[in-house]
Amino acid sequence: MKKKVLFCATVDYHFKAFHLPYLKWFKEQGWEVHVAASGELKLPFVDRKFNIPIQRSPFKKENIVAYKTLKKIIEKNQYEMIHCHTPMGGVITRLAARASRKTGTKVIYTAHGFHFCKGSSFINWLLYYPIERLLANSTDCLITINQEDFNLAKTHQFNSKQILRVHGVGVNTEIFRPVSETDKHELRKEQGYLPEDFLMFYAAEFNKNKNHKLLIESLALIKEEVPRVKLLLAGEGPLLKECQDYAIQLGVDHMIAFLGYRHDIDVLLRMSDIAVASSFREGLPVNIMEAMSCALPVIANDNRGHRELIQNNYTGWTILDGKHGFSEKIKILAANTDLRYQMGLNGRNEILTKYSIHKVLEEKTNIYRGLMADKEEMVWAVR
Repeated sequence: MKKKVLFCATVDYHFKAFHLPYLKWFKEQGWEVHVAASGELKLPFVDRKFNIPIQRSPFKKENIVAYKTLKKIIEKNQYEMIHCHTPMGGVITRLAARASRKTGTKVIYTAHGFHFCKGSSFINWLLYYPIERLLANSTDCLITINQEDFNLAKTHQFNSKQILRVHGVGVNTEIFRPVSETDKHELRKEQGYLPEDFLMFYAAEFNKNKNHKLLIESLALIKEEVPRVKLLLAGEGPLLKECQDYAIQLGVDHMIAFLGYRHDIDVLLRMSDIAVASSFREGLPVNIMEAMSCALPVIANDNRGHRELIQNNYTGWTILDGKHGFSEKIKILAANTDLRYQMGLNGRNEILTKYSIHKVLEEKTNIYRGLMADKEEMVWAVR
């Protein structure tokens, strides 16, 4: 009989966006692959898909239904391994898998950025920290994706059997790749931009954490000095209209393209000059890795995920002093083509060396093999 693995998360799009290579790997090893999450997406490399009503908010009553449903699924299918992701997906799955774990099921949880971290609110620490620490007891392997979270889990003695760090979810460096200046100009022409435009790109949902207003304010500070600057914002979300109105208020709406949800992020990155990111909190942001893979220098608000990826004065800058720091660095890169090129090249090399899908797949498959071999020490330690 085939071995079975179950992947769980809050929403099924999480797997489409980040985990298809790992689902594929299990299929290639002869495993039966199941996925449980909210949503009705059809996913490749999946034998069975369960739509369960996990909600992002811990206070939604649907999560009780999701827990009971998932517990029955786990008990019925007798999985060899369960890998859960996202805060609520991780909570409900580990609770539902407690009995199964006693009979040998290996339970893995990837923390894509703890909600409690240095600088986060007291409420986040009060709510999420005790839950994560308690559930570490029901985890065979806790995977972190940045050094700060790894250190936090170790320092606070999370009682998971293993605590490891991997380099995120991996970037497809063949899709996210730089192009020649000629190709870049052609892409711009197709999208309605000129070769002399200075294009800054940010892909993120319009919500409080992503902090788009910082970018709009930075743009307002340089609109006279860098008149050809254009800020391309891909994404939707609850604060979209508010940000559009704010751009009008500051007189920069003509310099911003609100692109909505896009399926061509790779194209938009290739035709851009730099990437920017304004979020308050990140685990290890894929949007930054994709930008660096396309050889773009990055200017980003200072947080643990951005610090993990961006080396100041080498691949870009992390900014501590808000809109003034952003605007100054934007002006520097707008005026210096050679610096943009060198920083972009440095970033591309960083991605190829540490964060490519091939590197991360190797890290994770060694974890899977080590767990299934039930060794006390990993065959290969992720450093």
